[in-house]
Amino acid sequence: MAGMTALPLQELIASLDSTCLPRILQVCSGVYFQGSIYEISGSEVCFSTGDLIKVMRIEPLSVCCEDVSNNDKFELPVTHKALFKVVPDGMPYSTVEEMLSLRPVGLESCLPFAFTSHSKMTFGSFTLGADRALTVLSIEKKEGAEDQVRCHVQGQQDTSAEVYVPLSSQGEFYECESEECFTVQEIISSPCLRSRRFRFINSTKCERPFVLSPVYEVHAIMSLRKNVLRFPSSLEVDVVDITDLCEDVNFIMPLSLTEVFSQPDESFPVVAKILEGPETRSLFKCSWLPELSKTNKLVFHKKGTSALILLSSLKSRKAQQYFLVSQQYGGRFRRRPREFNSVYELYVASTQTLGLKVNVIRNFEEVEEEGLPALSVGEQLMVVRCGRLDLPCEGSKGQKESVEALLCQRLQEPDDDDDDDDDDDDHDHEEVKKGDEKEEIFLPLYMQGHFVEVLGDTKKYRLRDLGKEFSLPLDVKVVSRDTELETDPLAGFGCLRIEGALSEPTIQASFLQRPDYCFEIPAQWLSMSVSFTKDPLPWPNDEPLKCHTEKVTEVTDTFFYEFRKQGNSDAAPPPRPPKQNLSCTKASKKMPSKPSRKSTKADKSKHRAEKSIPTKQFSDLTLNNKRRPPAPPPPSSDSKPPPITPRKYSEAEMTTSKALPNTYVKLEESNNKVPRCEVQSGEDSDHDYESVDDFLGVMVKTAQESALFY
Repeated sequence: MAGMTALPLQELIASLDSTCLPRILQVCSGVYFQGSIYEISGSEVCFSTGDLIKVMRIEPLSVCCEDVSNNDKFELPVTHKALFKVVPDGMPYSTVEEMLSLRPVGLESCLPFAFTSHSKMTFGSFTLGADRALTVLSIEKKEGAEDQVRCHVQGQQDTSAEVYVPLSSQGEFYECESEECFTVQEIISSPCLRSRRFRFINSTKCERPFVLSPVYEVHAIMSLRKNVLRFPSSLEVDVVDITDLCEDVNFIMPLSLTEVFSQPDESFPVVAKILEGPETRSLFKCSWLPELSKTNKLVFHKKGTSALILLSSLKSRKAQQYFLVSQQYGGRFRRRPREFNSVYELYVASTQTLGLKVNVIRNFEEVEEEGLPALSVGEQLMVVRCGRLDLPCEGSKGQKESVEALLCQRLQEPDDDDDDDDDDDDHDHEEVKKGDEKEEIFLPLYMQGHFVEVLGDTKKYRLRDLGKEFSLPLDVKVVSRDTELETDPLAGFGCLRIEGALSEPTIQASFLQRPDYCFEIPAQWLSMSVSFTKDPLPWPNDEPLKCHTEKVTEVTDTFFYEFRKQGNSDAAPPPRPPKQNLSCTKASKKMPSKPSRKSTKADKSKHRAEKSIPTKQFSDLTLNNKRRPPAPPPPSSDSKPPPITPRKYSEAEMTTSKALPNTYVKLEESNNKVPRCEVQSGEDSDHDYESVDDFLGVMVKTAQESALFY
């Protein structure tokens, strides 16, 4: 910069013409901060010594008025409507040529102007008295003759004349005040007027002369700055114009990935340098992410919009994983039944899948006051529609309350073991069964439950076909991997859930060392800064590059939560159960709950078992019981019965009834003498079961043989 003169930024910008832009300026006077260190009106303006500024455009911002007498300054808007007059300079000029040479640039544009001579002037036969005003009309230049100015002189009694005054004329000349008025816009647009002094007309407050200086808004770029800077030209820094010395300087402009995506298609492919890598807590977990480090270079092949599918693994002992998969994935999938942990989840799935069928996989007890029916494992339900269910109890306001509920049909009987021996009317039995299959129940949406979807589909699907034929979310399993991938990360999972589909702007990129191995970067989900370079592409220009694009990208759970947040921002929360009425709750506790259909049959079979088998006595005969009953005496050789011990009767028994004597007989003899069907009991009975004593004898004998065997 030797030999170059540094100028204040305001002065240099004011001297620039918009036709000569852009110009490169270098800061040469320290550091300057205006307002905030980082920004003024949204733009960063922090200049240090040695910074290069490329001025692209200047626009009038305001006008700075400086009082000549005391150097006070104030600003006026460009649209200010006041008028100004030019204040003539008070210094005298010794010659006419000196007066014209000190005029602002462009004398012709400032004509006409008037001046006076402090002394008498004679031009040939014409003599002009002192302090007479001469108005310069034009400059006359003739070859071989001295240059002259053509002036107009106003005489007495409205007489006037024109005289020619040589430029070499000597004397004491002063400029006269002009009657012409100017606006702010006219003053700042004329380089000649900008250097003059002005005063307000028709104003008693501001009679002092002012110097008007335009303040411009400078639009410029700097190296390693992302956006175009906008700052006022009134910043107090000194700069020097080095445009002629820095014509080949390349100003690096940082670009975000969204800005890269907004570049025209003709800009690709291009080599880009990474200026700032992604954040440490990135949304992606993939092989190419660690290599996106500072000073590394990428090849941006092209930009486009990719159709992606978000998959998640089911919760298990391992950590849950999430994947962004391109719809060009070549593997095959098979549907898996979905599981639902509440009726509300069942309702949401039914809005997307008509005729949804589920199996109950966990028992649910009936709660009558809340409208919750009983459900048993194995029951199959088909969702019909969403309606309203009237609760049996009154609400908190003393009125009947209704809640949203899901109307379902029971499609099959959970337990068909019925000991009904009446098989004469099979047709009526089938009609009853069909009626049971069509039984309708209401499941409140706030009800908790455990269901699994009923599927009969074994077809293999491509990933792009699943999104077209079925509603999401959808549970699937990879049954054949993508053979084009070196390692398919989806093939090892027993079940995957398709969470949703998204269409994202992506940039196809690769590294310089392996340009044919490409991956897609979602521009809106990754924050990094790059700059385009002029480096050549890492393959011959005449040979097209065959790229292999990665189809599966693992993402973090943060990405999944952000995706769900965007998709379900307006989704309504699940309904809450109604407030319980305390009186109704107490009454319901006293009333026995109705057993479910399956539990009713189980109770019947249990009742029959208790009636036919003495479980208390049978448990006393088990081998694990420490207190075993004593074994009966061994049978004697003769066939005489043992002595009979007479029974002691109470007085009540003797007076009220007659009891048969307790006669011990052998089981074999009793079977021979009395057939089983002819045994008479003390009471009338419709059953043909064995007597308890006979059955007990058989069980005692069996237990003895088992004990001897062990």
